[in-house]
Formats: sequence, C-alpha cells, structure tokens
Amino acid sequence: MNDPTTIRRLYGRRQGHTLRAGQAALVEELLPRIAVPADGPLDAVRLFGNDRPLQVEIGFGAGEHLAGQAAAAPGTGFLGCEPFLNGVVGALAHVRDGALDNVRIHMGDALEVIERLPDESLERVYLLHPDPWPKARHAKRRMMNHGPLDLIAAKLKPGAEFRLGTDDPTYCRWSMMVMNQRRDFIWQAHTARDFLKRPADWPETRYERKARRQGHEVWYFRYIRI
Repeated sequence: MNDPTTIRRLYGRRQGHTLRAGQAALVEELLPRIAVPADGPLDAVRLFGNDRPLQVEIGFGAGEHLAGQAAAAPGTGFLGCEPFLNGVVGALAHVRDGALDNVRIHMGDALEVIERLPDESLERVYLLHPDPWPKARHAKRRMMNHGPLDLIAAKLKPGAEFRLGTDDPTYCRWSMMVMNQRRDFIWQAHTARDFLKRPADWPETRYERKARRQGHEVWYFRYIRI
C-alpha cells in the first residue's frame, strides 16, 4: 500500500472572513457536541450510539451536500471532514437548521479520520470539487493519488461507492488516469452522458452552481469498490 501520509500536510487557508457572533456560537456550542472524537478507533457505535451504515465526505465546502445526504438518509451516519473553519460553520448551520442528528464533523484532515475506521466499514465516500492543485509540481498534493485511494479502498465495503465531482479539466484528466490504473474500482459510466449528468441523489452545492455560472463543465464520477 502506498503511504497516505504523503499528503498529511494541509495547504491553503484555514479561515477566511471573521466569524459573526452567531457563527462563533455554533463553533463554541454545537461543534463540540458533534465533533468526531480526537483520538482512538472509530466505529458507528462510538460515533452515533448504535450500529448503522457510515458515509464520509472529504472536504464538504459549506456543507450543502453533506446536509442533503444526511436529511435523505436519517438512518445513516455521516462524517464530514473539512479543514476550513468557515466551511465548518456553514455545515454547522445546516445541521442546526435541519435538526440533523446523524452528522459528525471533523475540522481537519479527512485521512486522519478515515484511517481510524474499521476496514470495509463505509458504504460511500464523497470527494466533491477538491482543490485541483493545477501546477505539475503540486500534483502530489491532490487527494486523487494512489496513497489516499488505497486507504479509501480499504475502508469501503465490497460493492460500496466512491464518488468524485470536479469542474477542473486538469483534475478530471488526472483522476481518470489514476483510476484507470487501479483494479479495485469499477467506473459506473457506460456513455459520456453518464458522467456529465448529476445523479438525482447528488445534491447540488453552491460551488457547483458557481462553476456552471462561469461556464465550466462539471463531471460526476461514480466508482464501485470490488
């Protein structure tokens, strides 16, 4: 297995605009109640108090997709991982407004959470519009590399799904190249339309809407773990 720690350093900003009083209250009051435990092994019972299916979103942005999936599947536990504080605040607001009790949040590196889960324990993993790191010298920073994918594959159940969304042509080509080298995932596209049309159970995010307004194509990849 390749070493997923090759991208352990988190690059970029951790916070944008200053939080308003209500946002700061969410971080101080709600986040501690639904935060992923800081250390030790993780499973559904520890996270949610009972055995249930688990899904993980890597880098959830402002949390629209995470909240949409959680609302649609209340019996499933959702782990959202995001290093950007303002994104975490957005997700916390969705959790509060939707009274979602099936979401746990980690403000930091998603791989640190995923590696603490049992092997073959995840029903689905989402990686939507990750930072493309377009320069060639930064390619090793991309989440779509074999080290992180080895870890994701180990934690997905056989028959479980890995979803990738991107509007960046370089990242699209890179991801297809990397996934075509693997023998542990089967791409669920049979025609070009299959990855040009957003599936009905794939909630749209504000980032995706912004990409479309800017005239960008958006690609939707679905892979089954074998």
